[in-house]
Amino acid sequence: MSAEPQSCFLGVAAIIASPEMRRTMELAERVARTSASVLIVGETGSGKEIVARAIHHYSLRCSKPWVDINCGALPEQLMESELFGHERGAFSGADTARPGLFEMAHTGTLFLDEVGELEPRMQVKLLRVLDGVPYYRVGGTKKVSVNTRILAATNQDLEQGVRSGRFRGDLYHRLNQYQIRVPPLRERREDIVPIAQYFLAQHSAQAAFSKLAEDLLRAWPWPGNVRELRNVVTTALIHCRDYVIDAADLGLAERLPQAGPRASTDLSLDGLERDAIIEALRKTGGRCQQAADLLGISRRTLSRKLKQYGPLARGESLTYENVHG
Repeated sequence: MSAEPQSCFLGVAAIIASPEMRRTMELAERVARTSASVLIVGETGSGKEIVARAIHHYSLRCSKPWVDINCGALPEQLMESELFGHERGAFSGADTARPGLFEMAHTGTLFLDEVGELEPRMQVKLLRVLDGVPYYRVGGTKKVSVNTRILAATNQDLEQGVRSGRFRGDLYHRLNQYQIRVPPLRERREDIVPIAQYFLAQHSAQAAFSKLAEDLLRAWPWPGNVRELRNVVTTALIHCRDYVIDAADLGLAERLPQAGPRASTDLSLDGLERDAIIEALRKTGGRCQQAADLLGISRRTLSRKLKQYGPLARGESLTYENVHG
């Protein structure tokens, strides 16, 4: 596997610490050596664009253009102009001729993000180009031929879209010559803290997470994936004091009821702190100062939390009385 724990693909950092993400990137590197069209599937914010950029990075086209577009960002008429270009006077506002993204990506890679959002007419036009049929710019009379590799991504179930008639089956199979699934953040928990630390370092070189905060980050289900994690880190840095981000600074406990069915009833802030304290006291033989150091908090804070939670016994041998003295 060529990717390091922190790699950079076309100027975008990629944190790759988990076995699941390493396997994903290994597949990206393998398929990059071919000319196959690749469909990248996964939840919103899971990192599909990073995988697409990695494919271009590892491919023989790596020195050629990389062009990307979000297929859900523009109405159909503008999308046609963006992809295929237009001639001067083709429509109101077309004061000059303009090449489309297919031409701009000639000999390189065109990444179609959220490809499931394409309107039916655009699906037909896209399929013809992918099949190698020359096309006209909007308002043009001269055909254009391109040699462009297509990568596409979606958070939708396109197979279901084909069954329902919302997405063309022939286009689906043309885009899906090879498929890569990007696992959501909750399935690659080894990535969570390194990614959070990367986002934190972008804002502050001094700030750090406490052990309790890291435990809570790993336990959270992250329905919004990496984008949600980035927002939580930014908010936590604003809330924290003395550049130490504690579990309470993350603001996740308050959001637990909205987290959906993925959130466990054991993911309360108090429960995670309590479990982390018990584990730290076990590891240190009940020595409070060493446990506080392990948790990344002060002895005073640990004492306060022990008083707050009362007896720690829940079948454990450690109790409040025998660790507090």
